[in-house]
Amino acid sequence: MKFLVRWRVRLGYPVAIAVFWFARPEPRWILAGSLVGVIGVGLRAWAAGYLRKQEELAVGGPYAYTRNPLYLGSAVLLVGLGLAAHSWISAALAVAYFAVFYTAVMRREEQEMRQKFGDVYESYARVVPLFFPRWSPYRGPGGTGSFSWRQFMKNREYRAMAGFLFVLGVLVIAWAYQLG
Repeated sequence: MKFLVRWRVRLGYPVAIAVFWFARPEPRWILAGSLVGVIGVGLRAWAAGYLRKQEELAVGGPYAYTRNPLYLGSAVLLVGLGLAAHSWISAALAVAYFAVFYTAVMRREEQEMRQKFGDVYESYARVVPLFFPRWSPYRGPGGTGSFSWRQFMKNREYRAMAGFLFVLGVLVIAWAYQLG
């Protein structure tokens, strides 16, 4: 598991290159993928405004529905990029990468949270799913807080939006190149 956590970013680059290589973007698919991706970016932004890393257990906002809203947002974003790429091979590569690496990351972070927050985390984890959200919000003990733009900026979540726009730009350029 340590290998997967440590190498997830480095191994993500060749996966990204392969995703672009197999991409066959078209305007309608880029638009559809953009719309889905914006939902993922929005979820990540919402989560980042609640996350006070190493300070308190985040249980408000999207954390009341899933213990990993940032990764859920990344998964939705990934689905959007898969649509925009308009390639089953690209989508399968990206989903496989995410499933392998981020499952390991979530499990490792879960262990860290258990150590840091003990029983409070245990009661939260018994009720709130690791990844797929529950329908009703968690209302048990744990950290408090509300959304903060300052926290959003501190967590540098604007980089996810910039990355998303960059990838969409590459797909638009790839589409234009195919035309010509």
